[in-house]
Formats: sequence, C-alpha cells, structure tokens
Amino acid sequence: MTAGRPMPTQDDVLGYFDTLSNWGRWGDDDERGTLNHITDDVRLAAARAVRHGRSVSCAWEVAVPDDMERSTTTCPCAADMPGAENMPVAGFHADRRWGFSSERLGITFHGNTVTHVDSPCHLFWDGTMYNGRSHSLVDPATGSAWAAVTAAADGIVTRGVLLDVARVRDVRWLEPGQGVFPDDLEEAERRQGVRVRPGDAVLLRTGRGRARHEVGDTGGFTQAGWHASCLPWLREREVALIGADTPQDVQPSGYDDVLMPVHAVGLVAMGLWLLDNCDLEACAATAAELGQWDFQLAVAPVRFAGTSGSPVNPIATF
Repeated sequence: MTAGRPMPTQDDVLGYFDTLSNWGRWGDDDERGTLNHITDDVRLAAARAVRHGRSVSCAWEVAVPDDMERSTTTCPCAADMPGAENMPVAGFHADRRWGFSSERLGITFHGNTVTHVDSPCHLFWDGTMYNGRSHSLVDPATGSAWAAVTAAADGIVTRGVLLDVARVRDVRWLEPGQGVFPDDLEEAERRQGVRVRPGDAVLLRTGRGRARHEVGDTGGFTQAGWHASCLPWLREREVALIGADTPQDVQPSGYDDVLMPVHAVGLVAMGLWLLDNCDLEACAATAAELGQWDFQLAVAPVRFAGTSGSPVNPIATF
C-alpha cells in the first residue's frame, strides 16, 4: 500500500491484459499502438515547449568493446587501396590526397545497458503480440512482419515530461528493488508544476544514471523502476511512450507469474512503446536549472527492417 492506495494483486495484474488492452482501438491493422496518441496538435504543443533552445541527450554512450563489436578500416590514400584501379570513376585514380575510414559494427541493444526503444513486437504473451497477432509473424531470417520498429519510421516527436522521483523522495538514487507508484508520479507532478497530458512521453528518473556515473554499473537483474500499479495510470493519461533510467520494470516485480508486467502488459496489451536505459542526469540537471520539467522530445529509431527495437539517442530540447 502507498499513501492509502491498495496494490493490485497478481490476478489484477493478469487482468490488465484485458482491462488495459488497446487491441482494435485504432483498427485491427494498427501496428503503432500508443504512438497514435501523438497527433499533429500534440507535436505542435511539443514545439511550444521549447522555450530556451537548449538540447541535451538522454542516452548513454555505447562503449567499445563492452557494448559493441567494432571493426574499423582506415585508408590514408584511397587511390592505393586494393581494387582502386578497377573503380569506374577516373578521378578516383588521379586524386591521391583523400583517404577514408569506415566501420563494421555489431551490437546487441536489448538488455540493461544500451539506450534503446522497444517496439510492440519485442514481447509475446501466450504466444501473441500486440493487436492479437501470432508470434509466428517473427521469422528468424527476416525478423518481424508485425509491429516492428519501422512502424515508427517517421520518428517519435512529442512533448516529454521528466518525473524525477529520486528528487521527490530526496535520495541520491532509488535502491534496487524499490518500485515507483502512481502516488510518486502525482507527487512529482505537483512539486514540479507539470501535468502529464495525452500524447506525452513520460521519462522516469530513479537516479540509476547517477549511480552508474558515480559507482559504476553493478549489473544483475535487481533494479528500481515502474511498479505494475502505474499501468492503469499510464493508460488513463493516454501516454504515448515511457522511458526510464533503468530497463523500466522494478525487479523483483512482486508477482510470481509476471516477471516484467510493465513490459508484458505495456507492449502486448497496450502497444506502449518503451525507452530503456536512458541517462537522465543531464536532462534532470537542466530541468532543475531552468525550472522547466517539460520539453520537446525527439526519438529517431534506425529503420532496421523487421527489428523489435533500435538503439536511439533521445534528445530533449528545452
């Protein structure tokens, strides 16, 4: 119980798959889910949130070699590279001043470190994806034919709201296993003088970013984050996207049969897009300095065909 609010039972949370479902809400062929809340008017309102012209990144740098495999090719003089004599452009052979570098990258972005967006096809429940489609639409060779990250090919540009729960609780960071509840969200709104509106992206700061900067990434699967009780609140507010400085779900979740209820209910039932593993420290410092807790948020997933997400660099512009 938080501030007199009863916590949902496991049966309640399992019931969210029905009571919070957006299946069919925007048509049987809809793959965008809650991104449908971002209308032209919402994007215009997001533009009006830019009052200082200051932009900050909400992503971690992808470390080499920890988070990414990299093979870099350098060629000081392109005319000397093998096969240059076969290039069809005559100037290629004559110009001996230009060279180049290029990379081949390999990355697994789902997990607990890289900042990335999850599209609805990322999770199944009882073998089913968002809007009732079968998991069989995900092919090992070609990826997903349904609700892949390319459903957001035009980008996600909306009003972002940072809810700094670590600041509200007056702690450096929430400890692993501590959940964030609807009362925390509303207290953050009250103290920050902001209210979440339909179409918003809500970014939750638990302080994990500060902990990563100061003491390093401890790893493991125990973390602070959204409690399942926030799911009805997010649907009621018609939130388009949620992010956090953790992989979203508080762990342990508190429910034996639902390991990650925010992921499972959010992606499968609601079609709620997720931003995992943000670094919200610069965003929080800027918001506190300016006294402004809303901003324009721009997220541009790479158009990887058939993928269940993408590494991203979310940009908050105040």
